[in-house]
Amino acid sequence: MRSAAPGRRTLDAEVTNISPHGLWLLLDGQEVFVSFRDFPWFADATVQQLIQVRRPSPHHLYWPALDVDLAVESLHHPDQFPMVSRVDATKRPPRSRAEEAAQKAQRQRARSRT
Repeated sequence: MRSAAPGRRTLDAEVTNISPHGLWLLLDGQEVFVSFRDFPWFADATVQQLIQVRRPSPHHLYWPALDVDLAVESLHHPDQFPMVSRVDATKRPPRSRAEEAAQKAQRQRARSRT
């Protein structure tokens, strides 16, 4: 009797431990440490968000609850993958009407004290 061919792997990436400094991922039979210093997106995440890691391809990891995509290679060499944000840090997001009203009231109170 012949055994059936092995099926598709169902667990390509697994979080094996979480500490205040980072998390450990099991990838291809090896544990990789992911430092929160190098990958700050994970620092304030919940355990539930961290353990929901997917591996859509051999070179790609995805955390759907955090909307974080990473190249597997970036875990091994974070210095070669500088963090880049598309948000312009010099531009403030527009204020809400409530924020504008609160700031206007604060200015009026300051003027009435003088």
